[in-house]
Amino acid sequence: MEIQSSGRPIETLMERVLCMNILSSDYFKELFRLKTYHEVIDEIYNQVDHVEPWMTGNCRGPSTAFCLLYKFFTMKLTVKQMHGLLKHPDSPYIRAVGFLYLRYAADPKTLWGWYEQYIKDDEEFSPGSNGKMTTMGVYIRDLLLGQYYFDTLLPRVPLPVMRQITANLEKLKLPSKLSGSTGDSSRLGSDDSTARRPPSVKASLSVSFGQRAPHRASTRDSSPVRKATLERERGDRDRERERERERERERERERERSRDRERDGERDRDRERRETERYRSSRERRDYDRDRYRDRSSRERRSRSPRRDRDRYNRDRDSPFNRDRDSPFNREGSRDNNNNNKGSVNSNLAKLKDLYGDGSEKKEGEETFRRETGTEEVIRLGGSRSWR
Repeated sequence: MEIQSSGRPIETLMERVLCMNILSSDYFKELFRLKTYHEVIDEIYNQVDHVEPWMTGNCRGPSTAFCLLYKFFTMKLTVKQMHGLLKHPDSPYIRAVGFLYLRYAADPKTLWGWYEQYIKDDEEFSPGSNGKMTTMGVYIRDLLLGQYYFDTLLPRVPLPVMRQITANLEKLKLPSKLSGSTGDSSRLGSDDSTARRPPSVKASLSVSFGQRAPHRASTRDSSPVRKATLERERGDRDRERERERERERERERERERSRDRERDGERDRDRERRETERYRSSRERRDYDRDRYRDRSSRERRSRSPRRDRDRYNRDRDSPFNRDRDSPFNREGSRDNNNNNKGSVNSNLAKLKDLYGDGSEKKEGEETFRRETGTEEVIRLGGSRSWR
């Protein structure tokens, strides 16, 4: 059976600064390996030497005792387990952790029932790190009567319950005032030079979150919360730096791909340009050759025509016929030849008439036509050179 609790989560019962430091503590994270109630008790026996909430020194992190106490909170102890803690014979710190568990988690109305049989316990131990000894009974009475525990806050006990506890103490003839075994009874600080906590919640927050500590220059870096924050920031910076490097590598690869594409495009453009120039040059060469051939052909034609005319003219002039015809001495002879030719034509007509007859039986028009036709034929056939 579980212990009757107040019903409030432990995060609201424990001081927030202390709770945050415990949860961010490396030691508390290592306690995840402890799975059983007896393993946690053995850890208390081996490691705890005081039950203050903070380690020795100004804000050097939560103490081992309170980390183990928070581990018990996560395990939710039963009544039997609590009785085992309160009666444990091996170490008074095991018992002190059990009483602290009840002070934080148990219902305030049940506190006297748990504490009553140990209210006069005379086992001595040092609840603080300063070595100041006290008895277990005095320690328990201070837990019941006080709200401040070594400069941290304990859950508030309702006023009717507190009156009942005070009345019970008076019945047992025990002091109803704080003895100071659990630290100062206020948050104003202590004159003791060994004080290990700032005197206010504001100072606690300042120290915990890495601001300047009142009594220790290195508190900023020694705070567990600050360490965790620095580690997270360092991890974030490393991851951001790695992402930036990856982006830069990707940009470099993209630039390289762009340069490759540009080189390929330039090669293609050069190839097209060379092909275009080659085609243009070949076309121009063909055009030039064709024009040159045309010009040469036209020049040859022009140069051959006058020569051919001159040659023909020279040949005609040099021929005997043209020489005789063109000679002025032969012009009279040509006229005699024409007369002779006419005489020969007439003689030839006479011979033809004797050979074929004159055809008098035909009509006169037909005779005339035939005679004219014959004359023309004879003239055509008997040229100047036909009848020799």
